[in-house]
Amino acid sequence: MRAFGAFQRSSLLLRRRRANNEPYALVPSGSFCTDNGFETTSNGSSRVNIFDRHLKRKQRDRAAWLTRPNDSFVDAVAENLLDRLEDCRKTFPTALCLGGSLEAVRRLLRGRGGIEKLIMMDTSYDMLKLCKDAQQDAHNDNIETCFVVGDEEFLPLKERYAYLAISCLGLHWTNDLPGAMIQCKLALKPDGLFLGAILGGETLKELRIACTVAQMEREGGISPRVSPLAQVRDAGNLLTRAGFTLPSVDVDQYTVKYNSALELIEHLRAMGETNALLQRNKILNRETALATAAIYDSMFAAEDGSIPATFQLL
Repeated sequence: MRAFGAFQRSSLLLRRRRANNEPYALVPSGSFCTDNGFETTSNGSSRVNIFDRHLKRKQRDRAAWLTRPNDSFVDAVAENLLDRLEDCRKTFPTALCLGGSLEAVRRLLRGRGGIEKLIMMDTSYDMLKLCKDAQQDAHNDNIETCFVVGDEEFLPLKERYAYLAISCLGLHWTNDLPGAMIQCKLALKPDGLFLGAILGGETLKELRIACTVAQMEREGGISPRVSPLAQVRDAGNLLTRAGFTLPSVDVDQYTVKYNSALELIEHLRAMGETNALLQRNKILNRETALATAAIYDSMFAAEDGSIPATFQLL
C-alpha cells in the first residue's frame, strides 16, 4: 500500500500601498495535490494531472534570475497581444495579469486600456519581485498595482471583480486549461475582455524531431521531452466552452534563430519554458543531449550556421 504526501496550495496576497508596507495576507485556495499525478479538490473529486505545477513554480523562480532584459521574442508576443486594447473603445479600470510574461506586459502597457488598478499574479514569488523591482515606464506610474502569489488553476479572486484579464505565455502550463479559462470568465465583470496568448502545437517542432531521432539512436526508445500543446482547432472550442461570447482566435508563427541548440535551451530556461511533465524522464543522458544538438544542426541549420526554432502562438 502506497502512501502519498499531500500539501495544500495557498496564495499569498501582496499589496503595494502608497504608505508603509503591510504584512502579507494568506488566502487559502482549498486544493490538495498528491505526488502520484492526481489532484483532489475541496469537494472530493479528483483528476489526472499532466504537469508538475510545483516544478513549474521552481522553474519560474530560476527564470526570474536568468531572464533576458527586453527579450525580443517575449516583447513581440506581449506587444501583439496588448495591441488589441487599441481596438477597444471602452476602458478597463481594473485588470488582472496572469503568469507568463508579466514584466513585458507591464512595461509595454503604456497607458493602453485606461487601466487604473492592475493585479499581477504568478506562482513564483521571485518573478513577482523581479516585476516589482523593474524600472517602471512613466505611463504606468499612476496605476495602483497589487502583486499576488497564486495559481492560475485556483484564482483567489471573487466573481465579477475585473474588467480585463490578460495571460501572456502562461496558461499552456495549466493541467486544466478549460477550467482555468472558466475561472477567468467568472472573475470578469459582464462585458469584460479576456486576452490570452498560449503556445500552439507547432511550437519547437524542430526540437521534437531532433530529440526523437537522437533517443531512438542512442536509447532505442523515446520519452517526452517537449510538453503537449493545444492545437489550432482546439482554441475556439476552449473559448466557447469557457462561456466567452464573441470569441476571436489568431494564429501567429515566429521563427527565432539561435547559434546552437544549446543556446535555444538556455533561452527556454530564461523564459521558464523547460519540461515540467509529471511523467518525464528525470535523467538526460549526456550522449543523447549531444546527439540531439548535432542532429538539430545537421537537419535544420541555415547557410549562415544558425538554427531556427518555431514558436506558434494562439
